[in-house]
Amino acid sequence: MIRFESVSKRYPGGMDGLIEVSFEIRDGELVVLRGHSGAGKSTLLRLISAVERPTGGRVLVNDLDVGRLRPAAIPYLRRSLGLVTQDSRLLLDRTVFDNVMLPLVIAGLPRREAERRATTALERVGLAQHAQAMPVTLSGGEQQRAAIARAIVNRPAILIADEPTANLDADYAEEIAALFRSFNEAGVTVIVATHDDRLFAARTPRRLVLSHGRLLP
Repeated sequence: MIRFESVSKRYPGGMDGLIEVSFEIRDGELVVLRGHSGAGKSTLLRLISAVERPTGGRVLVNDLDVGRLRPAAIPYLRRSLGLVTQDSRLLLDRTVFDNVMLPLVIAGLPRREAERRATTALERVGLAQHAQAMPVTLSGGEQQRAAIARAIVNRPAILIADEPTANLDADYAEEIAALFRSFNEAGVTVIVATHDDRLFAARTPRRLVLSHGRLLP
């Protein structure tokens, strides 16, 4: 469960990222976040994962007040979240397999279990045959699928994606959207910021629309 209670975010210089935003996302929902460039979509997603802290109101994730978490507790919160951005942010000096396994290595999982989970994640996104490839040899859509495998390797209950199809052509974008729909069908809560919510129309998702930092009715 994710709940925003009158959440505001003001940046230095007085710019408002969010203004008095309130909503609740139930477990297992597929939510599409829409809005113009600068509407506050990325700010909202960063608040969920404690990349940023609210300047007003409360952000609750599974009843945890994210804005009040101690820095040492934030990594534990993020283990329950999978994060995907429009830039895959893969490490170019490591294989696809090593990129996917990295969150498990950081978490201290035994290597054999980490390797098993990384293999499963790559199979899930259709990249098992590219496990030992370097990221630069992959297409844009394949790089994004590798990033999604890395995001799900911890088996998160919540998957958050910020414009994951923005840099892809129509065919690759549909592949990525289909992956997110499949994760939601498996019970994962999915929140996707996108300019093209037609990609998710088959699942009739709930929509949240932001405009200049405010949530529209």
